[in-house]
Amino acid sequence: MTVGLSHYLIVAGILFSLGVFCVLSRKNAVSILMGIELILNSCNLNLVAFSHFIQPENFWRAQAFVIFVIVLAATEAAVFLAMLVAVYQDIRSIDVDAIDTLKG
Repeated sequence: MTVGLSHYLIVAGILFSLGVFCVLSRKNAVSILMGIELILNSCNLNLVAFSHFIQPENFWRAQAFVIFVIVLAATEAAVFLAMLVAVYQDIRSIDVDAIDTLKG
């Protein structure tokens, strides 16, 4: 049995669904960040799978784009955690519903 494009798409769809569920259902800010990371990883998996199965001669382009997305996700996580630490110092909670200090 060979692993085809549909197998990768099913795994990426499951990852994306779990990420969306995590973002929409959690109240903890760190859990929401983990859900966003799952969504980004599912997009990376789709990109590499399509690149491998549709244009194998240009596989390096997808790898370069995946590296860019990983760097973007890492900087997003760093900024998010820095904001979370700053908010935690003010209100002593990372519950998203308790964070109303950012409202105007």
